[in-house]
Amino acid sequence: MRTSKLLMTAASMVFVGSAAMAADDKIVIGGALSMTGIQAPLDTPGYNGALVAVKYLNDNGGVLGKQIEFINIDGKSDPVTVGNVAVELIDKGAEVIVAPCDFDFGSPASREAQSADLVGISTCASDPLYSSWSLGDKQFTLSMWNTTMGATAADFAVKEKGWKTAYVVTDQFIAYTKSLSKYFVEQFKTNGGEILLEDTYTNGDNNFSAQLARLQALGQKPDVIFVSSYGQDIGMIIRALREVGYDAPVLGGDAYDDPAMHESLGEKFGNDVFFVTHTWMGPEAHPDMAKFIELYTAMHGAAPDTSFVSTGWDTIMMIAEGIKAAGSTDGAALAKALEDGQFKLLTGDLDYGTAEEGHVPNKAAALIELKGGKPSFVGWRKPESLPKP
Repeated sequence: MRTSKLLMTAASMVFVGSAAMAADDKIVIGGALSMTGIQAPLDTPGYNGALVAVKYLNDNGGVLGKQIEFINIDGKSDPVTVGNVAVELIDKGAEVIVAPCDFDFGSPASREAQSADLVGISTCASDPLYSSWSLGDKQFTLSMWNTTMGATAADFAVKEKGWKTAYVVTDQFIAYTKSLSKYFVEQFKTNGGEILLEDTYTNGDNNFSAQLARLQALGQKPDVIFVSSYGQDIGMIIRALREVGYDAPVLGGDAYDDPAMHESLGEKFGNDVFFVTHTWMGPEAHPDMAKFIELYTAMHGAAPDTSFVSTGWDTIMMIAEGIKAAGSTDGAALAKALEDGQFKLLTGDLDYGTAEEGHVPNKAAALIELKGGKPSFVGWRKPESLPKP
């Protein structure tokens, strides 16, 4: 097993041998990340982080003696468009496909990659459907699965905070929002907690009055509230709860890792909110984080404000390490290199299961708290046990 270095020297990234003498002088990585629409707050930061990684690699000799070319075409937060974009990228010569940060939006790109015998990697899709079981033996996601995300939240609630009763709201929007609640509930119950009420919400409704009425009818306030939603609806739901006196801590997943949502909650409502995400954009999370932030700021003119930028960097850097180990971009060889590798990333140490194991991403999770609308790092967490995917 290999251990990769995050910030690799030029010498370590240049392959000395016949592959470096290939006629092609570049390696094309295609991206179908969404720059517009509801998926943009997750994909755009990843795209920006990927650009930093590509520049870093190219400035330090490239990979296998070749320069990296990253071509991204806007997936427009539309699964059909994402699939069509992947076909277009493959036609343009893409040798690896980078897919959006979600199963519903990203899987069409990975399906096209699989059809072309190419490796596809989502920057941060976390539903266990994003697996080799569903998408094929050359498909991966950089993210932990929701089994880890949900279990981390449940363990924190019961084992660390002693919160024994929960109210759970599940946005029926996509697979991510539905399975995140499922795994939280399962782990919460396993830990001895009681679910007072499981309720649903439809993304875009912007009206939480019916759910509040059902919650108030319980006649009992929960110790903790778990809200699995997406986009700006998260902030709306939290404000609605707070405005009628529900001051219990709120827990959620990586969709909370959105500075626009934090700003919408502000000092008044942005307290006692905890979420599980990919990393923390500070040196407490990783010894190389300061260097990455320096590189990112130099390129983009401002420091990153969400961990999703690191998912883009890590995706490109991991692809580069895999290509170097495989000696080529051949789909089967690259997939094997990713399966066999151990990667030390800004988003935590990662090693994959085999294709038969779904390419399960074995990984820790970062826990963040909002205080006065500002995020702070609680720490890394890795549950001792996980719900079955």
